[in-house]
Amino acid sequence: MDSSAISRLTNLHRHLQPADSKLPESDNATGLMKISPEVAEALSSGKPVVALESTVISHGMPYPQNLETAKQLEAIVRVNGAIPATIAILDGVPCIGLSMEDLQKLANLGSRAQKTARRDIAHVVSIRGNGATTVSATMFFASKVGIPIFVTGGIGGVHRHGENTLDTSSDLTELGRTPVAVVSAGVKSILDIPRTLEYLETQGVCVATYATNEFPAFFTERSGCRVPCRVDTPEDCARLIDANMKLGLGSGILFAVPIPKEHAASGQLIEDAIERAIGEARAKNITGNSETPFLLSRVNELTGGTSLASNIALLKNNAQVGAKIAAALAQLRGHQNSG
Repeated sequence: MDSSAISRLTNLHRHLQPADSKLPESDNATGLMKISPEVAEALSSGKPVVALESTVISHGMPYPQNLETAKQLEAIVRVNGAIPATIAILDGVPCIGLSMEDLQKLANLGSRAQKTARRDIAHVVSIRGNGATTVSATMFFASKVGIPIFVTGGIGGVHRHGENTLDTSSDLTELGRTPVAVVSAGVKSILDIPRTLEYLETQGVCVATYATNEFPAFFTERSGCRVPCRVDTPEDCARLIDANMKLGLGSGILFAVPIPKEHAASGQLIEDAIERAIGEARAKNITGNSETPFLLSRVNELTGGTSLASNIALLKNNAQVGAKIAAALAQLRGHQNSG
């Protein structure tokens, strides 16, 4: 295991709480993290660990489909050689690695759990609330405990007409300042993909396409945009992550994995639905962190469920790829430490 992860675990050791423990009412350390025993053991022994977000559970799809998908993603990570660490804030405590009971609670809460980006963490902790972590918050917590890889569906980005509204996801700035590799199906196609890639370049983020030359567009394999870096195997990804960490660049990496061909939705069908959904959001003045859930839900309605089926398929594919990358990285570091 690399020294940075060991150092983080050492610093956090005194903050670990039993799974059923409660922080004292008067304790000022309400926001300290609770790492599941399985995840803590994996990190301390250098086993591969993959972080998973929780917004997909609470805001991404209806119950019980959200719970089943969460369980399936964790199972896929395990089958491919890594330990899953789903991250959420429960009763004011940031949790790294959730039990089945935790997943059930979050799935039942649904949108009653606060959608939690980096800016919201302190607030949710201070009110001892329940928070479903977005990409930025999940990256933050993963980095704090030494998890180098995080799997999601698609990252946020610059919204369409963002040059006027300045609506840009905190996912992008998080990638610029947090050294965690994010595996996604690119950027959600409801967003402005070219401007998002420009913003990532400004933030100094390495964007690498996986086994393709063209940046994917979430529901579809192609966006029409190219990036300068391509990787073709989990081992390629592991070496890139390792170099990024050793150089101390301080920024994350975005691995853009295209949705499998057999699950790719009709590009034009999705695009037409997106344009209509964006128009409806503008008419209803739906903005901020409420916009993306609305657009994804509305696009799913307009496509008769096609977009949701594609969303689940790409999540599963990303989990498989992310776990293989984590396993390759653990093996690479193991060889380096023993050499």
